[in-house]
Amino acid sequence: MESTLRRTWAEIDLDALAHNYRALRAQMGPEARFLGVVKADAYGHGAIETARTREELGAEYLAISNVDEARELRLAGVGLPILQLGMTPADQTAALLENRVTQAVWSEAAGEALSREAERAGGRLRVHLKLDTGMSRLGFQCDEARFEDSLAALRRVCALPGLEVEGVFTHFAVSDEDSEESRAYTLLQHRRFTAMLGRLEEAGIAIPLRHCANSGATVGYPQFAHDMFRPGIITYGIGHQAHLLGLRPVMTLKTVVGAVKAFDPGVTVSYGRTFRAERPSRVGVLPIGYADGLHRTLSNRWRVWTAQGPAPITGRICMDMCMVDLTDLPAVGEGDEVEVYGPRNSVNEAAALAGTISYELTCAVSKRVPRVYRRNGREIARELLLRT
Repeated sequence: MESTLRRTWAEIDLDALAHNYRALRAQMGPEARFLGVVKADAYGHGAIETARTREELGAEYLAISNVDEARELRLAGVGLPILQLGMTPADQTAALLENRVTQAVWSEAAGEALSREAERAGGRLRVHLKLDTGMSRLGFQCDEARFEDSLAALRRVCALPGLEVEGVFTHFAVSDEDSEESRAYTLLQHRRFTAMLGRLEEAGIAIPLRHCANSGATVGYPQFAHDMFRPGIITYGIGHQAHLLGLRPVMTLKTVVGAVKAFDPGVTVSYGRTFRAERPSRVGVLPIGYADGLHRTLSNRWRVWTAQGPAPITGRICMDMCMVDLTDLPAVGEGDEVEVYGPRNSVNEAAALAGTISYELTCAVSKRVPRVYRRNGREIARELLLRT
């Protein structure tokens, strides 16, 4: 790797992404379309290259969270249909049309505003209706108390002249949790979803694409495939369920040992002096810190993985650096690569120590960390998101 990149970088294994894609398609059967979620720069993995890979593999749809993410994909030549899962202000409807984005509609008022703006722009906006079956976030509420009102509102939205209703979907709150209560709640959400679909069909409204299976449902409820499924984080081989389908981590976050220092017993390391050497110690200084996405809460708790084994982080993680104990690893020296997260050093475990989820840690890998894309054992592309 060029010296300008040999500080801290993320290797993105596109072969692992392809393996995971095929495993997930096998799980859900041949009839359901595959929607690849690439919002938040593909959970930190790089939206453009991961979208291109799924397009090559045969995915039918992509999903993002704002129109700028869609514009980025279109400028890169990605041609798949794109679903905007979240809210878009109605005054951005022309941008949705220009970038061929399918927009989620979460309320009657939103549908009316989008329809008006689409007509004003001289187009018809393709939309998917969002049903709130128990996530209590966006969507037409489908609980028993509000079901009939939502049905009436949905019928009116389907008749709006500026909209083309292509799909309908919901999102599960606890489909990745295995308690009896969580399973019962997921089944309740699915019953509400299918009940609303049934009532719409009775009203003569047949919607072509029905989808509800997120990562958790893809693993635990493959019978919920419907017309399309949309695995998110699990596509990248992380999350606590990934091992159940033999999925592989796509990202390996790496850095190097920048310096090695010898300390006597009693010497303290880093801000706050939270680590004190209890023996003669070798300490490595690594050029990675919380500005690169290594959460400060992992100070004195996480480790990196060297060619000789694990090296625990000592002292507080700084903005641009952290320190690791190399005392028991005498063969590890300056310039050696280490793995921060990856196949040998699971980001899932780091997330548990940090009291969060793996999504947050991969999304936190910052723009100044280059992404290096690898296929068939060789680099095929690289991406540094800082302006030059």
